Amino acid sequence: MVAEIDKYLKEVVERRGSDLHLKADEPPIVRMQGMLKRLDGYKPFSADEVKELIFPIMTDEQKERFKRDLELDIAYELPGMARFRMNVFLQRGKVGVAVRVIPLVVKSIDEWGLPEILKKIALFSQGFVLVTGPTGVGKSTTLAAIIEEINVKRKKHIITIEDPIEYVLDDKESVIEQRAIGVDTYSFEEALKRVVRQNPDVIMVGEMRDRETISLALNAAEMGALVFATLHTPDAPQTVDRIVDVFDPEHQHQIRLQFASTVRAIISQTLLRRSDGTGRIAAFEILIGTKGITSAIREGKVEQIYNMIKAGQKYGMRLLDDSLKEIYLRGYVDYEEALSKVSNPKAFESSLARG
Repeated sequence: MVAEIDKYLKEVVERRGSDLHLKADEPPIVRMQGMLKRLDGYKPFSADEVKELIFPIMTDEQKERFKRDLELDIAYELPGMARFRMNVFLQRGKVGVAVRVIPLVVKSIDEWGLPEILKKIALFSQGFVLVTGPTGVGKSTTLAAIIEEINVKRKKHIITIEDPIEYVLDDKESVIEQRAIGVDTYSFEEALKRVVRQNPDVIMVGEMRDRETISLALNAAEMGALVFATLHTPDAPQTVDRIVDVFDPEHQHQIRLQFASTVRAIISQTLLRRSDGTGRIAAFEILIGTKGITSAIREGKVEQIYNMIKAGQKYGMRLLDDSLKEIYLRGYVDYEEALSKVSNPKAFESSLARG
């Protein structure tokens, strides 16, 4: 049976949009190349119409969870077209829906044009790897590409914990088990408490939302698994601070030591509009957990990390501003677009002036 919401989902895919927003008193709104656009030819939805679009594709259990929590994350699929991550919520007492488009096919690191160093990161045997950045910059896509690199090249037991499952990964050389919050487990915390008993080589945590999840993920890395996770931090130094600062002062020294001993890489990313209007392109900051980096974290000298990344090109490290400069000089993005994403505009302008 075709759901009424399907026609709007098909349209956002056909328009190559990344997101769809459904809310009362507005027509369908699509995000394309980072910009929101109200779709022509559609009248504004009533509050009941938005509810009637989303409720038919929810299970009875999901409806009960939404009634209880007033928030709900679900996955939905149009066979042969795309998957969708949907957040259902209330705003001013009316149901709203935010939809993210997830491609059915998991592209490789090369197909996405991601940094080559990610292939080496996929070869790590253990430790903690974080993919960071604001919402909507492709963290899940980068993670999926790294996990797929492991999947096609290594014989590993991979367990993902997600809310909801975004990319569906098929077993290749590896064995993959994907667990959805609210369907296969009650929470990230509960899943992580037991995951080490499931003999994993690789663990992917969709999002670290609280100190308990961060602590359990660190413990899993310390016990020998290769753990991947995401955070909404803009760069490597702020990621280190966030990991430590989320804990009470009396526990921060121990967490700093634990993080220093397990961190293997921090991949921070952002998305920019291409100058030719064909879509968006990612810029990356890459930190690799060298002895110097781990010493700086252990000793609380986070301010030194910036210069260590800048000097660490031979290890595959790069600063976000250097990545932005590169894609600008190659003509992929306009100057104003690159400048809007840099952390130090004056230094960025000076580096361009020097050539």
